[in-house]
Amino acid sequence: MLASELKTGRIFKDQEIPYQVVKYEHIKTARGGATVRVKSKNLLNGNVIEKSWGSTEKIDEADVSRGNLQYIYKDDTGYIFMSPSTYEQTTVNEEIVGESAKFLKEGETVQVLYFNDNPISIELPKSMIFEILYTEPGFKGNTVTNTYKDATLSNGTFVKVPTFIKIGDIVKINTESGDYVSKA
Repeated sequence: MLASELKTGRIFKDQEIPYQVVKYEHIKTARGGATVRVKSKNLLNGNVIEKSWGSTEKIDEADVSRGNLQYIYKDDTGYIFMSPSTYEQTTVNEEIVGESAKFLKEGETVQVLYFNDNPISIELPKSMIFEILYTEPGFKGNTVTNTYKDATLSNGTFVKVPTFIKIGDIVKINTESGDYVSKA
């Protein structure tokens, strides 16, 4: 593909390493040719780098594939996922799962990104539903301002929720930021 075809979210390969474009910039100069500058994330180790090319330079497209897998459990080797169609199990190590582990629920389907048939990252749904296992009771009069308190979700993760949330409530949580979204 041409460098000018890179857009935010697109995946390319540089020196046999897959990168995902985080930020894309097309710079046109008065006399010279156009330049493409991207900020991209290394999908193997998470490092973010900046690169630039002439707009007509060729870039290798990464051979990545996506698949939906269902989270089953965690053991000493890593996180175990299962394909809902073939029932084949895949182990994904802790470094790849990373911060997403806080929101994994048994039976939840996630999207796994593969490079050379090896899992390199997982993508959770943008928001997920959890039950509140524990939180302190809210106090009368605390409802005027946006006051938050600590709460424990059904999977053991700690988040901040508004004071009107109580034990047993079902809430929607943003999995990217870990923020409370709404009651479900």
